[in-house]
Amino acid sequence: MDRAQQLSEFLKARRARLRPEEAGTESFGGRRRVPGLRREELALLAGVSVDYYTRLEQGRARNVSPDVLDAVAAALRLDADERTHLHNLAKPARTRRRPARPQQVGPEMRQALQALAGVPAYIIGRRLDILAWNEPARLLIADFPSLPAAERNMARLVFLDESAKDLYPDWEAKARDTVANLRLDAGRHPEDPQLAVLMGELSLGSVEFRRLWADHHVRGKTRGRKRFAHPRVGELTLDYVAMRAPDDPDMTMMIYSAPPGSEAVISLQLLVGLSASATPGVPDHPAGRVRQM
Repeated sequence: MDRAQQLSEFLKARRARLRPEEAGTESFGGRRRVPGLRREELALLAGVSVDYYTRLEQGRARNVSPDVLDAVAAALRLDADERTHLHNLAKPARTRRRPARPQQVGPEMRQALQALAGVPAYIIGRRLDILAWNEPARLLIADFPSLPAAERNMARLVFLDESAKDLYPDWEAKARDTVANLRLDAGRHPEDPQLAVLMGELSLGSVEFRRLWADHHVRGKTRGRKRFAHPRVGELTLDYVAMRAPDDPDMTMMIYSAPPGSEAVISLQLLVGLSASATPGVPDHPAGRVRQM
């Protein structure tokens, strides 16, 4: 993936998102031919020359200082994830390292995962690959063991799995978050060849993915609430929290739990009961039927 092109498209998208009245530049006047701020307005807000900002937005600036990037981020009103993404994209290629060898989930992480037998939990890595899971997660999201290793990927499940829209009643929000997570990963590892292959498959296989990718939305995995429509325990709304592995910033454990006193408490207990009685190797959930490309 071309770093300079990513940087250019991201800055243009964020500049188009910011309205002149929000930035206090509506008094500049003149007919606007583009949505959002003009380049000269953004440059003024960031305290840099128009020529310099133009070169930055075109991906032609070299060795951009962190202070300049922070000034541009402030002018664009970027949040913390977007600011990190901007810094990643602006790093010189020679300072970047290709992703390390395939990620391995250590015994401590696996032990913690299995100890969470009462709630769905799984470990996600680079490119949103699903690296490990417990039984409740298998029953809730997808029958991971039945999938080829290359297809155990959250983005592939969301956009190429025919049952994803049934599993996630708020599929549009889930899809948008998935793309935002993937774009943040792309900023950290733009030279990852496996990511390029994944992007190609998603772009060819999903119109929705192409539409959302063009928005340049960026968001890290933190915490939130997700609705599921499970075929055996019904609809349940669960809170989730993302816990990053201490020795690998690209590995995160996702843990789902039911809000205290909610109806989801009973549904989750039913799901855990299913996991206790599940027969290994026998799918209990229709999810995981990924379309072959």
